[in-house]
Amino acid sequence: MINSLDFAVLSFTSLFVIVDPVGLIPTFLAMTEKNTGPERVRMAQLASLITFGILILSFLFGQRLLTAFGITLPAFEIAGGIVLLLVAIDMLQARRTALKETQEEKAEGIDKHDVAITPMGIPMLAGPGAITAVILLSNKAGTFGNHMVLAGTIFVVSALTLLILWTVAVRSKMLSTIALKIMGRLMGLILAAIAVQFILNGVLAARLFS
Repeated sequence: MINSLDFAVLSFTSLFVIVDPVGLIPTFLAMTEKNTGPERVRMAQLASLITFGILILSFLFGQRLLTAFGITLPAFEIAGGIVLLLVAIDMLQARRTALKETQEEKAEGIDKHDVAITPMGIPMLAGPGAITAVILLSNKAGTFGNHMVLAGTIFVVSALTLLILWTVAVRSKMLSTIALKIMGRLMGLILAAIAVQFILNGVLAARLFS
């Protein structure tokens, strides 16, 4: 059974990397180029709130959905690990994965006056990868204490997302594109390791129960 401190580190690292508010910065600036500072701040607030809501719902009902569809935990760990690995590979190449953001969604966002709910909140922040990570972590939690740690982590990640996007909204000229790409690649490497571990756990569990 994983202790609360180790689980807190694992859950925070996984969720922050997969939500990836840092990687969203260039797209956020492009989509809100014609908006004022206060409008950008409002959109950052709403997008972060949407992210929190979607991830909390995934935390509360994700396991029930797996049970309803007859999906075993090992199968979901393997599939979820593959999804996270695909995201990580794109991050290592300093590009936004299509699981979070397609060119069509980005173009639509540029044309929209308000991008907070879509495409920013869904699927750029709280997309399939983030939802998958929450369900995997919820299954791994084991104890009530770890479940509370995960709920708290979702709140912290959502709050950090707001802080990062708010900072971008009012201090966009302070950003370095090179620094953002370096950070994105480092987070991609961490996510790749986490994804492989989920896959290995799924394969091992499947062999034990076969």
